[in-house]
Amino acid sequence: MTNLSVQLPESLYKQIEALAAKENISIEQLVAIALSAQVSAWLTKDYLEEKAKHGSWKKFQQVLTKVPDVEPEEYDKLG
Repeated sequence: MTNLSVQLPESLYKQIEALAAKENISIEQLVAIALSAQVSAWLTKDYLEEKAKHGSWKKFQQVLTKVPDVEPEEYDKLG
């Protein structure tokens, strides 16, 4: 494990402290979980942007023409 020292605004620290107490975890655990989630989101965004560079809008539209134009089953509808 690596130690990291950061400066946080007092208001943010209080929110972190309260949330950690509510979730019954340490502040260190909460910060590690939050950082992990954010890093994962950034890496996923970067991955998708890289994949999109190699995609083709024309090919995507061609594939969509193969999808039947029907209403979804009742169980599969949103809201």
